[in-house]
Amino acid sequence: MSAVESDVTLLDEPHHDGSDLYVERPDAPGGEAVVRVHVPEHVDTVAVRWVEDGEARAAPAEPDGDGWWTGRFPTRNPWTPYRWLLSGGEVGYAWLNGRGLVAHDVPDSDDFVLAADPGGPAWHLESVVYEIFPDRFASSGLDVDPPAWAVRRDWDDLPEGRSPKTPYEWFGGDLRGIEAHLDHIERLGANVIYLTPVFPAGSTHRYDSTTFDRVDPLLGGDAALQSLVAAAHARGMRVISDLTTNHTGDKHEWFVAGERDLYLFDESGDYEAWWGIKTLPKLNWLSPELRTRMQAVAREWLQPPFSLDGWRVDVANMTGRTGATDVNGDVAPTLRAALNDDSLLVAEHFQDYRPDFRGWHGAMNYAGFSRPIWTWLRGHLEIPYFGLPVTMPRLDGDATVATMRAFRAGLPWQFVLHSWTILDSHDTPRFRTIAGSRERQLVGVGLQMTTPGVPMLFAGDELGLEGEWGEDARRTMPWDRPGTWDTALLEEYRRLIALRRSSEALARGGIRYAYVDDDAIAYLRETPGERLLCLAVRAPHDPIRLPFTSLETLYGDDPEDGLLPADGPSFHIWRINDG
Repeated sequence: MSAVESDVTLLDEPHHDGSDLYVERPDAPGGEAVVRVHVPEHVDTVAVRWVEDGEARAAPAEPDGDGWWTGRFPTRNPWTPYRWLLSGGEVGYAWLNGRGLVAHDVPDSDDFVLAADPGGPAWHLESVVYEIFPDRFASSGLDVDPPAWAVRRDWDDLPEGRSPKTPYEWFGGDLRGIEAHLDHIERLGANVIYLTPVFPAGSTHRYDSTTFDRVDPLLGGDAALQSLVAAAHARGMRVISDLTTNHTGDKHEWFVAGERDLYLFDESGDYEAWWGIKTLPKLNWLSPELRTRMQAVAREWLQPPFSLDGWRVDVANMTGRTGATDVNGDVAPTLRAALNDDSLLVAEHFQDYRPDFRGWHGAMNYAGFSRPIWTWLRGHLEIPYFGLPVTMPRLDGDATVATMRAFRAGLPWQFVLHSWTILDSHDTPRFRTIAGSRERQLVGVGLQMTTPGVPMLFAGDELGLEGEWGEDARRTMPWDRPGTWDTALLEEYRRLIALRRSSEALARGGIRYAYVDDDAIAYLRETPGERLLCLAVRAPHDPIRLPFTSLETLYGDDPEDGLLPADGPSFHIWRINDG
């Protein structure tokens, strides 16, 4: 195989992103932003174009040498879209926005965005999140009688997954069981625990809450949550949980009491329900009383004695939306007003979250991370693709990168960094099953730990747990069957998580793609003080030569004679020590 030389790499293209290497944010709202762009090609003119009070404005940028140009603009509005105009020389006429270089006029929706909102808490960017579905993680042998709805299952049974019993299969995991296994989470390197709902409900998934005032006795009640959070905090770990703002269960005390103002009704007088499921009545975000109640719930559990560190909000994209009713834009600001200064607020969102970003710290990045990684790394598993009438495709590296770039466009960089890079969750197939092998799974984990955003893994991913769809993936942790663990995978998870948590560039840096073909994706993560080169490979390919003379191997293999490793599936990380 012949080497792919550096003269065909993407490093020669103009580049800008919202990271600290390219943006100096104003000290106060209304101040001046200073932005930089790198344009290796010859151009005659570079200008920055922004939108102020709904009107486009532009100003010339000044050359700073070595291909760098600096522009400035005022930030009068909470969010300022901007992009770069390049003109003359080798470029001709082009715009540089979040998707890349475009040789024609473009709409504003894919611009870079400068936000006055400082973004989520600093601790979140230094985190790896570990999702726990409490019923399936660990049992402390809690002496509690199952409710009438529960279908008792033995711990080592597989969930039926698709049957009338699915929501009611009760394996008996509880919060004391989680606390007993904090050593495992800490050794893994994860430092934020995300609990799916802990409120009483009529199912083991607990998205059909019956109250927001206490912890489910099946999980050990209030005292068990207090103990778990205190034990986690003592280890320097954070704990967040799940808040259902879109609906409750039909046995919820508000609904049973007939508090009609809190729920949404149609013209016939019947109550609206999530996806038409009548056991899940929709909350009415037109109601001031409902907003006050939800603020009180959000605030209460963040205060002592519980002291949760934030919320992941269930179906945030659907909250406040039904038919002609759409007050979704009020939901995040309403909840943000109830948070502590260092609390986290992350939205569940399966679709294009970009129009809905305002007020949230970040989103679960299914659209801009899970989907492109699945379609690039999937093995032979053939499953429907997110509800579409087609099988999940297998796409090349160019399509994968284009998708990830598209879903970063039009967003503040703070939102990108605080969104969760996820390979799976309790609502999806397990990534191990999608990838079909440990080797391809590890390529995905490498991408997860090095792509802008906060990595979130579903408990059991690190052991190689499988599952072909969401409920099938909610398998119990095999604590008493260590022979089933993929210990080689577990060790690689620990190494990659340690790298993620030790690197400023991986936590806060920008991303610049260096080379992309069908089977290889190389990219830089950069801050003013650190530059890393990452290479993801799904299959053997022609060797790649990039213009770096001093690469220090942090993970994977060493380059040979200036060529990057060509074997695959594999993942590699190097520190760039070039002057």
